[in-house]
Amino acid sequence: MRGFYESFWEDAPADPEPWAWERRRALLLGEARPGERVLDLGCGSGRFMAALRDAGADPVGVEIAGAALDRARAVAPGADLRLLEPDGSIPLEHGSVDLVWCSEVLEHVAGGVELLHEVRRVLRPGGRLLVTVPFHGRVKATAIALTRFDAHFDPQGQHLRFYTRASLAASLRAARLEPGSITTAGGLPLLRESLVARAGRA
Repeated sequence: MRGFYESFWEDAPADPEPWAWERRRALLLGEARPGERVLDLGCGSGRFMAALRDAGADPVGVEIAGAALDRARAVAPGADLRLLEPDGSIPLEHGSVDLVWCSEVLEHVAGGVELLHEVRRVLRPGGRLLVTVPFHGRVKATAIALTRFDAHFDPQGQHLRFYTRASLAASLRAARLEPGSITTAGGLPLLRESLVARAGRA
């Protein structure tokens, strides 16, 4: 897995704009509070790290690929950036962050529930998780099944998981995170949408 994403980031532009950048940045900054320690899990090239820091938060970024962290160091100079451990654990202390931002990441992870257990471990009691994943819905899923099933569900593709509201909530509960709201965000049903979930650690 790490090798795949090292190659991906080595070939990527120096500072690629994240998908739905403006909308996702507004979502994140609407949740993060000044002074909070915020984990950007899957921080990519560092755009959200820089936005969090500019908003007065104390961000820490974690990535699976060192090549992504190289870009993040250029985009957010001096930021606290760390490489995911080889065993998949997050290199942070227990109960050390107030908010975890995990946006368009879980669908790429084979062990999604295991990663969510790690999220719970690093969250402080009362801490929050804000997660987004791609969402198809019934209409789009039917269109995909009829027109491009093999291409969309290519086992060699980047997306390993496809979430519904129910399966995302079940995954959160399996990691002992309590789902709050799970809503949709994005364009029309046949365009790219996301599920947005808020969950907490008791």
